[in-house]
Amino acid sequence: MEPYAGVREQYLRFADEASEDSPCFVEWGEGVAADPEVLAWVDELPGLKKQPNLVFAAARWHGVPAPGPYAGLRSALLSDDGTIRTTILERSTQTNEVGRLATLLPAFGLAVPAGPVALLEVGASAGLNLFPDRWGYRWTTADGDVALGPEPRLGCAVTGPAPLPRALPEVAWRGGIDLHPLDVTDGDAMAWLETLVWPEQDARRARLAHAVEVARADPPRLVTCDLLDALPALVAEAGGHGTVVVFHSAVAAYLPLPDRERMLELMRGLVADGCHWVSNEAPGIFPAVTATGPPSTPRRFELALDGRVVAHTHGHGHDLRWW
Repeated sequence: MEPYAGVREQYLRFADEASEDSPCFVEWGEGVAADPEVLAWVDELPGLKKQPNLVFAAARWHGVPAPGPYAGLRSALLSDDGTIRTTILERSTQTNEVGRLATLLPAFGLAVPAGPVALLEVGASAGLNLFPDRWGYRWTTADGDVALGPEPRLGCAVTGPAPLPRALPEVAWRGGIDLHPLDVTDGDAMAWLETLVWPEQDARRARLAHAVEVARADPPRLVTCDLLDALPALVAEAGGHGTVVVFHSAVAAYLPLPDRERMLELMRGLVADGCHWVSNEAPGIFPAVTATGPPSTPRRFELALDGRVVAHTHGHGHDLRWW
């Protein structure tokens, strides 16, 4: 989704993106898009605070039933005494979907086939995706299932010649950058992450709970900073521990357009200096990257290695189509 699009367009796009996973959010997104009063309420929010998942999560945080009818959301927003609005202004969409690791891991393995890897996540939130070595995986292919690692395993349907790894990565260093990193030991922050999970997705909530347990046992290093300022120094630090892989998923879309261009040029320079770059973003976020791959697949991200599209992925990691 393009968070800088007009409000009505954002909500229609979000409804389309939710069509495979959340009937409730389809109804809510389409409801907002067709409701002038609610559109006006949302449009009074500043900048990125207009995002559907943030508005919906804040309403749910304050008791709006989900799954539930659009009428409940509408009533809550239009009668809000400032409570929901305050939550929207104070919080952000920092979803940590560890299911994406099932689509990211083949790219990690292609970048670093053997030896220690230093993982650096941009937009790390609570850093839950920095533990690909602590999960098991089950990729379903045309030739049968490919299993790796212990239970619980992250499942993913695979088409195309994906280079599915035969061993878990040797992670020698892990760290992340975020403007507002979340502390895995903070119960309120983790409850907010749970609220960001879409209403019908109990399996995602279970994965999130396990991911929090994993991270609490060995909290990663998270740096509070703008990615464009902190990245070069952190890449240099990580390089002392192994081959550096900088990665991000559904993050660059939240950068203003000029900053996306700055990030692209920054990453190209870092790749030229020897690190690897794994991006998992919506088509068009980096037009020059999109141009390296096949036509986009509806409601799918572009998985790219070092600036070249190698696959299309489901936003929550359900499927992977390797090209």
